[in-house]
Amino acid sequence: MQRYLNNILSLVSAKINRSNERSTNAIKNIIASFGIKGVSIVVSLLLVPMTIHYVNPAQYGIWLTLSSIVAWFSFFDIGFGNGLRNRFAEAKASGDYIKAKAYVSTTYICLAVIFSIVWLFFFSVNFFINWSKILNAPVQMAKELSMTALIVFSFFCMQIVLKTINTVLIADQKPAKSAFFDMLGQILVLMVIFILTKTTHGSLLYLALTLGCCPILIMVISSFWFYRRNYNPYKPSIRLFDKSIVKDILNLGSKFFLIQIAAIAFYQTTNIIISNVTNPEDVTIYNIAYKYFGIGTMIFGIILTPFWSAYTDAFANEDYSWMRNTYKKLLYITFGFSILMIVLLLVSSFVYNFWIGKAVTVPFIVSLIVALYVITNLYNGLNSNIINGTGKIKLQLILSNITMLINIPLAILLGKHFGVVGIIMPPVFFNIIGIIIYTIQVNKLLNKSAIGVWNK
Repeated sequence: MQRYLNNILSLVSAKINRSNERSTNAIKNIIASFGIKGVSIVVSLLLVPMTIHYVNPAQYGIWLTLSSIVAWFSFFDIGFGNGLRNRFAEAKASGDYIKAKAYVSTTYICLAVIFSIVWLFFFSVNFFINWSKILNAPVQMAKELSMTALIVFSFFCMQIVLKTINTVLIADQKPAKSAFFDMLGQILVLMVIFILTKTTHGSLLYLALTLGCCPILIMVISSFWFYRRNYNPYKPSIRLFDKSIVKDILNLGSKFFLIQIAAIAFYQTTNIIISNVTNPEDVTIYNIAYKYFGIGTMIFGIILTPFWSAYTDAFANEDYSWMRNTYKKLLYITFGFSILMIVLLLVSSFVYNFWIGKAVTVPFIVSLIVALYVITNLYNGLNSNIINGTGKIKLQLILSNITMLINIPLAILLGKHFGVVGIIMPPVFFNIIGIIIYTIQVNKLLNKSAIGVWNK
């Protein structure tokens, strides 16, 4: 009897210690990330006026739209990134380090093969694409845009593969380390663009080379750094490629893949719709407002990031008490950020004038709709974080694809009547629907009452 009680006490003690370790690790990463992301926010804000003055508002709008189009191709990872994130965390939680390394190795190899094929395809068709028509740009820019698109896409393909180290760090609940190297990449970009403003005339080609090459250089350095040190046990190896692991990752990753496609179509089409329904200058106006209110999103993201993998760990260990307590605290924090967005809205005209000057004017109504868009994204981000961590994403898959199909034609229709504001209205509406449905699912998961589609 005494032995039985000792075993129970030992299990309870281990669970409490694991919960405390999970919370402590999250808090440490949040604190560290605040300093790192603080620098990143400042650099990001400095980059906007510097880039606009290096080229011009219209060219900057063209650049943003082109970047959005290229970002669509991220779905070709077929969910390997998010699949690895969950599977790696689960393998570590169970103490199976060899399997964790096999997950990492298989992901690197699969992504390298996939994006080599994707790049070859893009290279073959790129020069037949009329980029000036797609981007609503002057015909005389056709050759420059074609070359810029190839440069952007080439670096993008390399980034997808190299960013696997970031996925490993985040899966290991070490997002601050990942953010640190991202910050170094941004600082390097800022330095190079500053040099370009002093030594060259505005060029989309130089801008593309800078924004593509600098992050790649930092990613290569960070990969060597981590895989030679603390993450040496997970260093990728061709010998550990495993077909069965591909299937294992894709069982979950394919669902993330489909959600990714819907998310890209839902979020990334905004710049394209604005550019074609109104004009490229309006893309710049929208993105200035989005970057401004995105300060709250970035800070909130710092807080949320460690919890995805922490929820995966807690769910694998059936630590529902920790999950419920953490969710409740994060809910209060989300409400606080909503108040912050309202404050930012009230002082937006003053901040724009100080930040951008007279180069671009952002109407208050645009700021208002973007603020609502960001607030609703915050609540959906909170719920999606825990849903993604548990891997119960079928409902999210269904809803995201339905909203994707309806959002684009509705945004075009309203955009023709109300401009930028009309284009942002549908995403706000669908976000509100998502908040209601995902909140119900989260509560069912945390109370262990989820059945059917709520638990798939």
